[in-house]
Amino acid sequence: MSDAPTITGFTVRVVNPPLATPHATAGGLVASFPMLLADLKTDAGIVGHAYVFTYSMTYAPSIARLVRDLAPLVVGQPCRPAELHAALRKRFRLIGPHGFTTIALALIDMAAWDVACRAANEPLYKLLGGERRGTRGYAPVGQSGRAGARREAEAGVAAGFRAVKAKIGYATVDEDASVVGELRAAVGTSGAVMVDYNQSLSVDEAIARCRALDALGLGWIEEPTIAEDFAGHARIRYAVETPIQAGENWWGPLEFRNAVAAGATDRLMPDVMKIGGITPWAEVAQIASDAGLAVSSHLFPEVSAHLLAATPNAEWLEWCDWSNPVIAEPPVIADGKVWPSQRPGIGIEWNEAAVERYLEAA
Repeated sequence: MSDAPTITGFTVRVVNPPLATPHATAGGLVASFPMLLADLKTDAGIVGHAYVFTYSMTYAPSIARLVRDLAPLVVGQPCRPAELHAALRKRFRLIGPHGFTTIALALIDMAAWDVACRAANEPLYKLLGGERRGTRGYAPVGQSGRAGARREAEAGVAAGFRAVKAKIGYATVDEDASVVGELRAAVGTSGAVMVDYNQSLSVDEAIARCRALDALGLGWIEEPTIAEDFAGHARIRYAVETPIQAGENWWGPLEFRNAVAAGATDRLMPDVMKIGGITPWAEVAQIASDAGLAVSSHLFPEVSAHLLAATPNAEWLEWCDWSNPVIAEPPVIADGKVWPSQRPGIGIEWNEAAVERYLEAA
C-alpha cells in the first residue's frame, strides 16, 4: 500500500438501536445494541466505516472519548492498517492491551481496512487472500425458557438457518436439557444445536452439567466457566465428551496462544473487536490452524463473513441482526450460509436516517 491515502479526519458517533427481540443470557438481558460508529476520512475522498459494540450505554461515552482522543495519532498518517495497528499497540503497551483500549484500537483498525479495501476497489475477503464463499450460520436463541427457545429457534429456521445456539444456565440441568430438546425439535435431526453457558458455572458445576448433556448430540458447549480460566476449561474439556468452545472473551492473539497451549478448548471463537480488529485475525486463525482447531466468529456478521471466507479452517458464523437497523445493506443469507458483500470494503454502509433516529449524545 505504498500509495495509501492519507487520513485527514476521524469522527465517532454513538447510537443505541433497540433489539427486535430482547436477548436473555446468564449474564443479564440485552435489550439494545449500543454502538460506536466510526468514519475515517482521507485525502482521496474515501471514507472508511466501522462499528464496535460497547455492551452497555454506560461505557459508550467513555470509549467514544478515548477513540476521539486517539484521533490525532492517526490523522496525517498513511492509511496502512497493519502499520497503524502496530503503532497504536505500542502506545498501549504500558496501560495494557485489554478492555477499552483494545475496543478503541479495533474500531480504528476496521475503519482503516475499509479505506484500504475501497482504495484497492476490492472487498475485504479478496484483500485477505480469500474467495467469495458463504459460511454456515447459526441463529441465536436467548435464555427464554422452553417455549421462548422453541419460538426463537423456529424463527431462525424460517430465516434460512439449519443450526441454532441457545443461552442456557437455568436453575437445573434438567431445564437445560429440556430446552435442548425444544431446539432439536425446531431444527430437526439434520440440524445442529449448540449451547452457551456464558461463563456462569464453577468448574465442578460445569463438569457435572456438561456430562449430563453429553448424550444430547450437541455441536459444542460454549464458555462453561470463567473465560480467562484456561486451566479450568481444560479440566472441563478432558472430563466431558461434547466439544468445548471458547474465545469470544479473549483479548488478542497471545491469549489464544496461551489458551491453546493449556488445552482449554476444542474450537476457537475470536471476536474481531476483542482481538483488536482485522489485523490480528490472521494470527489467531493461524494459531487455530497449527493446533488443528476450527474457527467460528462472534458477532459482527458484516466483517466476520469476509474474515471467515479468508480462513480455511472456518466452521460457523454467529448470525446476529442487532446492527441491522443502522446498516444499509445487511449480509445476505442463502442456503443456510452468510455471504460477504462483493462491494469494495468490509461490508458496512450506514443507513443515515436510522443513525439519526438512534443517535445518542456522547
